[in-house]
Amino acid sequence: MAARLSIVVPTLNEAQRIVSCLQGLRALRKQGAELIVADGGSTDGTVVLARPWADRVLVSPRGRAKQMNAGASAATADVLLFLHADTQLPPDALAALETALADAQVSWGRFDVQIDGSPPLLKVVASLMNLRSRWSRIATGDQAIFVRRDMFQRIGGFPEQPLMEDIELSKRLRRLSRPACLHQRVVTSGRRWEQHGVLRTIGLMWLLRALYWMGLPAERLARMYR
Repeated sequence: MAARLSIVVPTLNEAQRIVSCLQGLRALRKQGAELIVADGGSTDGTVVLARPWADRVLVSPRGRAKQMNAGASAATADVLLFLHADTQLPPDALAALETALADAQVSWGRFDVQIDGSPPLLKVVASLMNLRSRWSRIATGDQAIFVRRDMFQRIGGFPEQPLMEDIELSKRLRRLSRPACLHQRVVTSGRRWEQHGVLRTIGLMWLLRALYWMGLPAERLARMYR
């Protein structure tokens, strides 16, 4: 029997958090969701730790887009959801998805996001991310993008570029239909923001996106990001 939903989790050296991430999805698996981990060659035991908690654990060439495409190819459900290892879905995620996708005109979408961390400014950042996404019809990977599998295949999946693959996927999908912007919130880690500074991270991300829209290659942006 095909799964109701296939959740693809790309990983690379996520041994510290992969078990808690996958354990947090147990309720969804009991409701018929399929859980696929697509690893990019971890050297810290991520694959071994993930196996007891996932339906399938794949090892693919490194690169988030390549890994998510590999996971999507192995999926059995008609709906795909791409989830970062440091992001948690809301308890009612499956019901929210099924309500949104009951409309045949809805082919893809994303959740609102909440950033988990101590700096108060993170609440403002998350609110602005959600508003910007509604206005632009562009979703980011932190927002747990979901898409009907036939539509995903129609556009060729994620472009296999080292950065901004979520932005490019959204650009391709929005040409075909508007996204469903769900008000239910996923909770994503604020580790990146806290490690590098909230304002500095905001500035860097806005700069990278502006340069991407101006046509700078994703490969060059990836070097800047690292």
